[in-house]
Amino acid sequence: MKRIFKFLLKTILCFALLSVVWVLVYKFVQVPYTPLMAIRYFEAENSYETKHQWKSIDEISEEIQLAVICSEDQNFIYHNGFDVKAIKKAYKDNQTGRQIRGGSTISQQTAKNVFLWPQRSWFRKGLETWFTFLIESFWSKERILEVYLNSIEMGNGIFGIEEAARYWFNRSAKNLNREEAVSIAAILPNPRKYKAISVSVYINIRKTWIKEQMRNYGTFTLNVKTK
Repeated sequence: MKRIFKFLLKTILCFALLSVVWVLVYKFVQVPYTPLMAIRYFEAENSYETKHQWKSIDEISEEIQLAVICSEDQNFIYHNGFDVKAIKKAYKDNQTGRQIRGGSTISQQTAKNVFLWPQRSWFRKGLETWFTFLIESFWSKERILEVYLNSIEMGNGIFGIEEAARYWFNRSAKNLNREEAVSIAAILPNPRKYKAISVSVYINIRKTWIKEQMRNYGTFTLNVKTK
């Protein structure tokens, strides 16, 4: 038992050390590939191409930055990675049988997208919590949003805002206007199912809601919390 305990302790310590190094490397280095990209590649039955082009936060329109924040996590610049109120609301909605909600922040989604896999389990959720704590500790909010916007899945084989902008509107992420930004943000609940140029009732309702949230948000800045 003593040997097993020592082995487990060493394993945990090694994982903790390696994960810290991994997060520190991605603080400065572009994220070239993610576990989800690999999963989608092996899931594909026919020819499949991963489209991913990294852009710095300065090369991404502030309209899409704000649209995504208003759509996914309006307390992003204020929380420490976990939005307790959103988690409680998601739990309550799920318990009452309403539409399943995740309650995940942009930080949590970034941790999952970059370091983990999409399937839900308590083990993965525990790892997600750990990596969320690490990126909130070592990265700035600007870096978290930059990595999120560059790694998020935006369609079949499409990853990152740059490729999404080119696919849907034939322009770079830097030149997205508000209407286009809102259209892209509106499909984030399921970007493999919905279309940014869709005229569906659901997407139009989402777009109207996001526009209203953007108007109410106020002056957009990522300088509230720095490291």
